[in-house]
Amino acid sequence: MTPILLAIACLIAVTLGYSGLCAASPFGNCRKCSGWGFEMTTDRKGRLKRGKDCRRCRATGKRIRVGRWLYNRWARVYRAGTDTRPEATR
Repeated sequence: MTPILLAIACLIAVTLGYSGLCAASPFGNCRKCSGWGFEMTTDRKGRLKRGKDCRRCRATGKRIRVGRWLYNRWARVYRAGTDTRPEATR
Protein backbone atom coordinates (compact mmCIF):
# COMPACT_ATOMS: atom_id res chain seq x y z
CA MET A 1 0.00 0.00 0.00
CA THR A 2 1.37 3.36 -0.96
CA PRO A 3 1.91 5.98 1.74
CA ILE A 4 -0.79 8.25 0.30
CA LEU A 5 -3.43 5.51 0.42
CA LEU A 6 -2.34 4.62 3.95
CA ALA A 7 -2.66 8.26 5.03
CA ILE A 8 -6.12 8.51 3.46
CA ALA A 9 -7.23 5.29 5.16
CA CYS A 10 -5.97 6.56 8.53
CA LEU A 11 -7.79 9.89 8.11
CA ILE A 12 -11.02 8.12 7.20
CA ALA A 13 -10.69 5.81 10.21
CA VAL A 14 -10.05 8.72 12.58
CA THR A 15 -12.96 10.72 11.13
CA LEU A 16 -15.39 7.81 11.39
CA GLY A 17 -14.19 7.05 14.92
CA TYR A 18 -14.66 10.64 16.08
CA SER A 19 -18.08 10.94 14.46
CA GLY A 20 -19.11 7.71 16.20
CA LEU A 21 -17.86 9.09 19.51
CA CYS A 22 -19.82 12.32 18.99
CA ALA A 23 -22.96 10.33 18.17
CA ALA A 24 -22.62 7.98 21.15
CA SER A 25 -21.44 10.53 23.70
CA PRO A 26 -22.10 14.14 22.62
CA PHE A 27 -20.77 15.61 25.88
CA GLY A 28 -17.20 15.32 27.14
CA ASN A 29 -15.43 16.52 30.25
CA CYS A 30 -14.65 20.20 30.51
CA ARG A 31 -11.00 20.84 29.67
CA LYS A 32 -10.63 23.65 32.18
CA CYS A 33 -11.93 21.92 35.32
CA SER A 34 -11.35 18.29 34.17
CA GLY A 35 -15.01 17.46 34.69
CA TRP A 36 -15.19 18.53 38.34
CA GLY A 37 -17.31 21.63 37.77
CA PHE A 38 -15.07 23.75 39.94
CA GLU A 39 -11.43 24.68 40.27
CA MET A 40 -9.35 23.16 43.06
CA THR A 41 -7.38 25.63 45.17
CA THR A 42 -5.23 25.30 48.24
CA ASP A 43 -5.45 27.06 51.56
CA ARG A 44 -2.48 28.50 53.45
CA LYS A 45 -1.51 25.12 54.86
CA GLY A 46 -1.44 23.54 51.41
CA ARG A 47 -4.61 21.49 51.80
CA LEU A 48 -6.90 21.21 48.80
CA LYS A 49 -10.27 22.90 48.95
CA ARG A 50 -13.08 23.60 46.57
CA GLY A 51 -12.63 26.76 44.54
CA LYS A 52 -14.95 28.83 42.40
CA ASP A 53 -17.42 27.31 39.97
CA CYS A 54 -16.08 26.81 36.46
CA ARG A 55 -17.29 29.56 34.13
CA ARG A 56 -16.59 27.59 30.96
CA CYS A 57 -18.96 24.70 31.73
CA ARG A 58 -21.20 26.62 34.18
CA ALA A 59 -20.32 24.20 37.00
CA THR A 60 -21.69 21.11 35.21
CA GLY A 61 -18.33 19.55 34.39
CA LYS A 62 -19.50 18.74 30.85
CA ARG A 63 -19.07 20.48 27.51
CA ILE A 64 -20.47 19.66 24.09
CA ARG A 65 -17.89 18.13 21.76
CA VAL A 66 -16.73 20.16 18.75
CA GLY A 67 -17.98 17.57 16.26
CA ARG A 68 -21.42 17.44 17.86
CA TRP A 69 -21.58 21.26 17.95
CA LEU A 70 -20.79 21.38 14.22
CA TYR A 71 -23.41 18.71 13.48
CA ASN A 72 -26.04 20.59 15.51
CA ARG A 73 -25.24 23.82 13.66
CA TRP A 74 -25.44 22.06 10.27
CA ALA A 75 -28.76 20.40 11.15
CA ARG A 76 -30.25 23.72 12.31
CA VAL A 77 -29.24 25.47 9.08
CA TYR A 78 -30.50 22.56 6.99
CA ARG A 79 -33.87 22.53 8.75
CA ALA A 80 -34.22 26.29 8.34
CA GLY A 81 -33.38 26.10 4.63
CA THR A 82 -35.72 23.23 3.77
CA ASP A 83 -38.83 24.47 5.56
CA THR A 84 -41.72 23.73 3.19
CA ARG A 85 -44.54 25.30 5.21
CA PRO A 86 -46.35 28.22 3.53
CA GLU A 87 -45.68 31.69 4.90
CA ALA A 88 -49.29 32.22 6.03
CA THR A 89 -49.24 29.29 8.50
CA ARG A 90 -46.17 30.41 10.41
